[in-house]
Amino acid sequence: MFTFKSYKINREAATVHFTYELVHDDEQFSFVEKISFDPARADFTRAPEAVLTAAFDTLFLILGISYWKLFCSKEIKLETIKLSPEQAKFWNTVYTKGLGEFFYKNNIDFRGLVNFPVSDVQKQKVEVLPKVGKSLVLWGGGKDSIVTTELLKSCGKEFDLFSLNEYEIQKKVAGIAGKSLLIVRREIDPQLFELNQRTDVYNGHVPISCIYSTTAVLAALLYGYDSVLISNEESANYGNMEYLGEYINHQWSKSHEFEKMLQQYLANFVTPSIIYFSFIRAFHEIKIVEFFSKYPHYFESFSSCNKNFKIEKTEHGLWCGECPKCAFVFALLSAFVPKAEVLKIFGKNLFAEKSLQKTYRELLGLEEIKPFDCVGTPEETQLAFYLARQKGGYEGDVIMHEFVAHFEKVFPEIKMSRETLLEKNATSLLPADFNHCL
Repeated sequence: MFTFKSYKINREAATVHFTYELVHDDEQFSFVEKISFDPARADFTRAPEAVLTAAFDTLFLILGISYWKLFCSKEIKLETIKLSPEQAKFWNTVYTKGLGEFFYKNNIDFRGLVNFPVSDVQKQKVEVLPKVGKSLVLWGGGKDSIVTTELLKSCGKEFDLFSLNEYEIQKKVAGIAGKSLLIVRREIDPQLFELNQRTDVYNGHVPISCIYSTTAVLAALLYGYDSVLISNEESANYGNMEYLGEYINHQWSKSHEFEKMLQQYLANFVTPSIIYFSFIRAFHEIKIVEFFSKYPHYFESFSSCNKNFKIEKTEHGLWCGECPKCAFVFALLSAFVPKAEVLKIFGKNLFAEKSLQKTYRELLGLEEIKPFDCVGTPEETQLAFYLARQKGGYEGDVIMHEFVAHFEKVFPEIKMSRETLLEKNATSLLPADFNHCL
């Protein structure tokens, strides 16, 4: 059994401790996770108590996913929260689809596995808060959030940046952007890392974007913002493969489906006054990189390599040059940025790395499964290679040579894909008062 026990708020210190309990066979564990806001800025009277409680409940339920997945308990118990059928359905979906990659890699049959308990509760009327006109932008210090920030600056929007935990890259790039960075700290129960070393415990990918987003929503309520902006693109909607009848998407918590679900959940059960949406959903990843190429003052400081943002921090520079994310971003930048600049960013030519041949085959759609990373579609990678080849400079590289060998016959079709991949699309939940920014 996995139990969501309770949480305790210290309003003076602006901290909250979330407690969970896990019983597996003859073992029992108690986990406590701590979230710390800025006590100088957090105002617990800014929003009505019912709204704050609903926001804390939401964060409580998503944070539990890191501990529930240890044994994927079939029985879930809620001690302090009651969920309507609609709410339980939301959380069943978030846990099932958000852990899709985790279930696949651990060979777990997820069908009917997640069942949040339903209570007979009366739907409460959600409260509307005064309009503030300030946005909180989730900040990763990478190309996507940089493009969002620069476009918002150009249209005069009032906003600040938000980060869950503190990373030097994010602080440095925020300084270049000239925007305030609000940092909320998350302390995971250390028992989790100890248990992850056991062979009888499940381990793997969690929908971390869900956690970032719901923490940002609570921060918006405490700090005085009325919109939470993310920087997820059209490409995040495309998954990796099918497993047990479900389409598995590493980026599901960045997808349009999740964005719409969370937006509706907040409106129905927290408050409609906090608007949650992706600012750049109307664009594919390759178009966002084209935007980003216009901001060279970020080139030496930004990073989209996920190894920089792992809990276990390692030193390898801004780019590891080995992961699918590095390989993908290198390809996209090569389409719009001079080769000398691209090599300066990464420190080497990834198109010349034989060790990346399989990774690039996966990115180009030549393998059965797309890499489990935050990368775009094979069509985008193919167009990036085509544009880089047109610019010249990579002809002798082993990766470019393999691209030409496989795709030369369809170059006319790849060229035509520019019409869709480099244009706006209709898959967007952008509020009307932000339309002019694009």
